[in-house]
Amino acid sequence: MAVQWILVCHGLITLLVVISFLCGQWPIFQGTFIERIHFFLTFGLYDYFLRIVGYVFGSRGTDAVLSIEDYCCDRPNPILQIIYLAIIGATYYIIVKSSFVYIPGYYLSEVHRYTSLLAVAVGILLFLLTSFSDPGTVNAENVSLYISAYPYDNMIYSEKECSTCKIQKPARSKHCSICNRCVARFDHHCGWMNNCIGERNTRYFVAFLLWHFLLCMYGTVAIGLILAGQVREFKVIYILKGYYGIENSFWSLAPHVIQWLAASYNNQILLMVFLAIVSLLLSGFFGYHASLCLSNTTTNETFKWEEYLSWQTKVHEAKASDAALKASISGLSNESKPPVNKWKAFFRRSRLEDVQIVKKNCYDKGFIQNLHEIVFPLSTRPSFLRGKSKLG
Repeated sequence: MAVQWILVCHGLITLLVVISFLCGQWPIFQGTFIERIHFFLTFGLYDYFLRIVGYVFGSRGTDAVLSIEDYCCDRPNPILQIIYLAIIGATYYIIVKSSFVYIPGYYLSEVHRYTSLLAVAVGILLFLLTSFSDPGTVNAENVSLYISAYPYDNMIYSEKECSTCKIQKPARSKHCSICNRCVARFDHHCGWMNNCIGERNTRYFVAFLLWHFLLCMYGTVAIGLILAGQVREFKVIYILKGYYGIENSFWSLAPHVIQWLAASYNNQILLMVFLAIVSLLLSGFFGYHASLCLSNTTTNETFKWEEYLSWQTKVHEAKASDAALKASISGLSNESKPPVNKWKAFFRRSRLEDVQIVKKNCYDKGFIQNLHEIVFPLSTRPSFLRGKSKLG
């Protein structure tokens, strides 16, 4: 029984660490211990590691670590791509070795031996498409077409030149410091893909997230059906009721069935828990990016809007505060003005409360048109290509 509790504790700790590392910056976790764990994992732990390396090996050791960090985090490299392929390959291999022996079974036919391989192959294909497709590189040949495709809103985007590429920056584009290029409709640089996510490959990236969510759910359900088939094959419930006198109810039988499964099929249970956790994380990522696509917004633009709205709010608050100060001074200087009731003055609405900044996304054309723009990017449409050939 101690082994089962160790496995449960291990799974809970793993779940806490994964959620804290990947989601600790989400607004819902602000001020919680998950945010503190995230800070420790992403900044504190690395800072302590640098101090230990500097104490043991001196400045040479610290410089070596910083150079590795520069290569891994600030330059294009295939490290995370290799890790992804290793994870999906190792997971599928373990599933084949540990679970395929039970297929076919009571609830799964032999076809799942082949559909699982096909599902993994489609996932890898989407990974390759996202990784090696052009995200929408902006250059001197197509910059004018991108400028006409995405108008400036004069709020978060205005006319200016890219200081690195020395070309005019189209609206919604950004110069990626890692890839060293301007990308149209820039969303973010994805280390797992070793590529930027932009106008031309957002569709592949969102499809990648959706497919891997479904793939993990498929694996979770399939392993669960394998375990259910083993329970039925060995007549575990019948034995528990007939020989051990366990009451015929879910809550009475479930602990004993779980205990039997954990003792006999712990590898399958660990795989199922792992796939369920990953599917939950992928569902969150897919939901976030799907909402961005349906509103025709990018991850980069969400940060820009936060900065813009915060700045505009401060400007309007300063103006309202200045107006309120002038009004109070003029009221003090005006002796003929009747005195204001103290209770009315106390409950009077502050001018600062009237400050409201509205987000106006001129690129949001309705979710159907927005979705059409994701699936069929502007730069792949015949009108765009004809304009490019005329410029050529």
